[in-house]
Amino acid sequence: MSLQGKHIIVGISGGIAAYKIPELIRSLVKAGAEVRVAATKNALEFVTELTLQTVSGSRVYSDVFAAINEHATEHISLPDWCDAMIVAPATANVLAKMAAGIADDALTTTICSCVARKPMVIAPAMNDKMWENPATQHAVDTIRGWENVSVIEPETGLLACGTSGKGRMPEVEELHEALEYALTPKTMQGRHILITAGGTQEKIDPVRFISNYSTGKMGIALAQACARRGAEVTIVCGAVSHPIRNPFGTIRRIDALSAQAMYEACIDLWSQTDIAILCAAVADFTPAKEASEKIKKQPGQTEWTLQLSATHDIARTLGESKHEGQKLIGFALETENEKENALAKMERKHLDAIVLNSLREQGAGFGVDTNRVTILKNSGNSVELPLQSKSAIAEGIIETLI
Repeated sequence: MSLQGKHIIVGISGGIAAYKIPELIRSLVKAGAEVRVAATKNALEFVTELTLQTVSGSRVYSDVFAAINEHATEHISLPDWCDAMIVAPATANVLAKMAAGIADDALTTTICSCVARKPMVIAPAMNDKMWENPATQHAVDTIRGWENVSVIEPETGLLACGTSGKGRMPEVEELHEALEYALTPKTMQGRHILITAGGTQEKIDPVRFISNYSTGKMGIALAQACARRGAEVTIVCGAVSHPIRNPFGTIRRIDALSAQAMYEACIDLWSQTDIAILCAAVADFTPAKEASEKIKKQPGQTEWTLQLSATHDIARTLGESKHEGQKLIGFALETENEKENALAKMERKHLDAIVLNSLREQGAGFGVDTNRVTILKNSGNSVELPLQSKSAIAEGIIETLI
């Protein structure tokens, strides 16, 4: 889901985590969104109005009766204008007001006008003792029951008071992802998706392994795109170097570093899966025997022969056991005879479609944030997606195949 052209209200209440919000606004504006800010007077004790106005490019709404307001009823016009609203940080005070329907300042009047009509993300942040207060928990439980509202669970970690506990507001990247989730139609609700990502590591001895250049970025982008659409996603990860943004806990992660571990995980999950997208770069061969101690170079040694054995073919095993209604999508990275090799792989492994990567174009392939792919279907049709972000490629793959 792109935020390009979306209208977002960022609501800020008076918690120390407000210092993170200018960075959130920058992130939203960079993604193409138009942002307006509604803040409590206490919030402006933590981050200045000038800062918020500068990064958003719009006046800050903080006083219901201010003469500079564009409209006499700003708290009504802003919800009419917006596509979604995020409240971050949401303090215990604001959560209690929301749950009780109290609207007595610029932020809570805006929330009250918006909550029943537009998607809203709430990011609580406070001291752990305040978070554990039964009144706060009751307010959160009430708010969670509202149709348009998504509440992000606060994180556990070091708090502003110097102690450690639950109450930290998630980082900006999680808040950004939460807004994309809130704005995306839930077209995959109830579907179980299996995705593999990253390269596998095949151990030679305790300090060495065989692997490849895969970072897992493409598979993670696919997992997040499916989760935004309401799917229940399980991602089986090899070696990945990219964080999985999962603000609402809808993505289950299983770590499986070796080809054998990934094979076992996929076999175990396959019978409960509607769609599998096999994006991981799984090793075709693994050392026939893993040494229990580090293999040392001997005096005068100039060669070392390493015996390899074939790994299980995950795609072919799943393809051969596929039942009616299941869909299996593979990936192929080729360096020659690209289309012919990909089509042969699709037929050999009983895939419904295959996504062909190429290393021929700069900015595509391993370790970069962009990609260019050709989607080949077993019906004979094909779709080319031009060079763009892996997040956009993931959206294109899902829109084409699912």
